[in-house]
Amino acid sequence: MSRAPFRAALLFSASLLTLSALSLAQSFVLDLPDPSPRAEISQRIGITTIDISYHRPMVKDRKIWGGLVPYGQVWRAGANENTTISFSDPVTIEGQPLAAGTYGLHMIPNQDQWTIIFSKNHTSWGSFTYDQSEDALRVNVKPTAADMHNALTYEFDDLTPDSAVVTLEWEKLAVPFKVAVDVHSVVEASLKNQLRQLSQYTWISWDDAADYLLTEKIDYPDALTYASKSIENEDRYENEMTKSKALAALGRKDDSTVALKKALDLATPLQLHIYARGLQGEKRYDEAYAIFRENAKKHPNEWFVHTGLARVYSSQGKFDDAQKEMKLAVAAAPDNQKAYLGGLEKRLENKQDINQ
Repeated sequence: MSRAPFRAALLFSASLLTLSALSLAQSFVLDLPDPSPRAEISQRIGITTIDISYHRPMVKDRKIWGGLVPYGQVWRAGANENTTISFSDPVTIEGQPLAAGTYGLHMIPNQDQWTIIFSKNHTSWGSFTYDQSEDALRVNVKPTAADMHNALTYEFDDLTPDSAVVTLEWEKLAVPFKVAVDVHSVVEASLKNQLRQLSQYTWISWDDAADYLLTEKIDYPDALTYASKSIENEDRYENEMTKSKALAALGRKDDSTVALKKALDLATPLQLHIYARGLQGEKRYDEAYAIFRENAKKHPNEWFVHTGLARVYSSQGKFDDAQKEMKLAVAAAPDNQKAYLGGLEKRLENKQDINQ
């Protein structure tokens, strides 16, 4: 036999061997059911999205660990083409930094320790062409015993505001690795970008940004800047209140008081009432009762101002006056509030302080 036919025969045989590794139900060109179905799972941490795309082989009465999946060898962590994992922002894996992007996810299993590999190449078939020089990161983790999983599964467990544990589970084994995000840094960078877009022309976007920073107790100077930008777009109760909080957080008490007064001057009757209720929640009762009284003077025809006055009288033990105000509130309130207010009225009839 000449060399050319011999080479052709070898190539044909190699092709047959490659094809034989695929299920007979699979096709290179047709959309047919896959014995190892494709799956995707996603999780957000803060505003960071983590996506895992993989194929789910079944146990099928086979010996998996140290058998179908040999110890000490790079494995595709799934079936068919690369299992991939994507991060929309930088993360840490088991405390080690990893840039945003999409990675081929490979693993090296051993009985007492596994190596998790994040490869810059994520477009290959399996791990057959895996190249260690393309590694972005490797970390070592401990496998643990798990309940039986016939189909290979990825899950996000132990979710916190800034982390999650990604767990591969197959047969009776679980392989976890922790993903963490510097949520504050990611959000702050995102806010700066978002506020260069169309959202910069609305008051609410700047106010929301400031409120986030204040709620998380970070970057008070930027919170004040954002609140001031919001006011430039439209001066409102909400953003003046936010500015007051930002100034207070910066220790500028007098300026905070000025902003608070302006906020209250801009407030609607309902906003004043809700603010006073918030003061009650903070046990700042005298301030709350003063606002209830002022609101009733300025807006005597609003049903909820009667509930505010009822709370003032109740705090003074003037239950008859309080009950009178609550009756006025019940008569004028929308239907969805009547049952709640009726309950307060009954408490007043029984000489019970509704502020307690």
